[in-house]
Amino acid sequence: MKSLIETLRLRRLASTFTILGTLSAGILIGSIAVHGVHGQQSQVNSSDATPLKIPNPVALSTTFSQIAKEVGPAVVNINTETLPPEQASTRRRTPRGTGPDAGGQGGPDGPDGQNQGPGQGPDQNFQDFFNRFFGGGPGGGGPDQGDQVREALGSGFIVDPRGYIITNDHVVEKADRIFVKLSSDPVGFQGRPAKVVGVDKDTDLAVIKITDSEPLPTVKLGNSDGAHVGDWVIAIGSPFTLSQTVTAGIVSAENRTIEPGAAGQFQHFIQTDAAINPGNSGGPLVNMAGQVIGVNTAIYTQSNGYQGIGFAMPSNTVIKVYNALISPEHKVIRGSIGIQFQENLPPAVGRVYGFQNGVLVNAVSPHGPADKAGMKAGDIIVTVDGHSIKDGDALVNDIASRKPGGTVRLGYLRNGKQQTATLTIEDRSVLYSSQGEAQNGGGGPESAPDAAQGKLGITVQALPPALASKGIHGVLVTQVKPGTFADEINLAPGSIITDLNRRPVSSLDQFQSMVSGLKSGQDVVFRVLDSKNPTAGGTYIGGTLP
Repeated sequence: MKSLIETLRLRRLASTFTILGTLSAGILIGSIAVHGVHGQQSQVNSSDATPLKIPNPVALSTTFSQIAKEVGPAVVNINTETLPPEQASTRRRTPRGTGPDAGGQGGPDGPDGQNQGPGQGPDQNFQDFFNRFFGGGPGGGGPDQGDQVREALGSGFIVDPRGYIITNDHVVEKADRIFVKLSSDPVGFQGRPAKVVGVDKDTDLAVIKITDSEPLPTVKLGNSDGAHVGDWVIAIGSPFTLSQTVTAGIVSAENRTIEPGAAGQFQHFIQTDAAINPGNSGGPLVNMAGQVIGVNTAIYTQSNGYQGIGFAMPSNTVIKVYNALISPEHKVIRGSIGIQFQENLPPAVGRVYGFQNGVLVNAVSPHGPADKAGMKAGDIIVTVDGHSIKDGDALVNDIASRKPGGTVRLGYLRNGKQQTATLTIEDRSVLYSSQGEAQNGGGGPESAPDAAQGKLGITVQALPPALASKGIHGVLVTQVKPGTFADEINLAPGSIITDLNRRPVSSLDQFQSMVSGLKSGQDVVFRVLDSKNPTAGGTYIGGTLP
């Protein structure tokens, strides 16, 4: 039986091979027949064939190309070199700015700005500026190259025919040598040496200068307030060393902040889907009028490349910073009143503290303008010189634009009562230059569970002597149970609860008593400090108790 099956199988295979062989033979014969005419091609009379002609160029939508031709000559390629440490003394750069931080950068939790609440922090896909564009440290040299000269690439654009160029601070930061190459320069030319005029770290902007015997081409600056979502824009720069690359897209969002807390309080970007890649940093974002409305600064990426979301610093901010950097001081001077506040407060905070618009003060800097005027943490700033203030961004923009030495009249609420104070504006960089972080440690009394653990899901203890001796009041959170109310509102171990629903916490027993009175459905708001840095300012967190 098995032999019979094998015989039938072989016959079927033979039949199949016969069919394929027949087809192959037919194809082969057809091929020979076709190729048999090859030798007769020269005998075909083609006198009736009409020759093809290259048509004249057709002008379609020329707006993009016209803008690129107009703006391109003023867009430059910036190359930087960072020397090995032993050659640091040969640096050719000029000093950048004056003062402790050359740009008025404040303390870790943001003078006149926001501090991060528990559990907050920048999205890891928003890498630091250098990694976004160069995959490495300052100046974009990539991984540590030891004794080798580190090179980096960026873009910029000329705004003054005398050679003043706007770019990003992170393009030139820590560079020992800066070279600028124009689109008209020959291939292989290293570029003209440039000097740093000034930088502003808060906006990641820089002004550099080159010299030339002839006036240089410049861009036209536009008003970024006229840019709206859906508008066409063009990005020009040198991505991946490919100079004079033009990409197009639209404005996909306005007033975008990508760095939480103090790092982003002066950075409100235009978001675009025009392709921006490593090397575009510092180049212009251009509208359909051929005007620069932004400086390409950052990208959102998980691959160090373009993913459809880029960010440009608005031209209105750029113009203000540029004018400050070319001034005799070569730095941006911002006003300050010496307070800290928290952004994006939970709705429960507003309901408990009784306000919708305004700024809830987290902390007051010792000996600063607000402290001298008698303001305290928990005050709610509602007016500036008689005008209503919406939120912290509006307050920062107003105060930062004022000159040190001037005065401002604040209206604020304290325990629901309207009060006013007149403050003298101070230089932000000077006010916060000496701020340090307090370090605390040591043990404390035994933990107390009871009401706090049952209703909130936390274990607390009295403050350690090292903290209590500094005049700090409250209780220390030692544990937070997952899935509880405290966990949901991001109350973290190591937090010091100083206030509960606007009432100061003075002792462990008092806190337990206050918690015992809380009811389901009630708004609960804590003011908390970080036990590792209690002088940095408080954070308000809260929610509705389940």
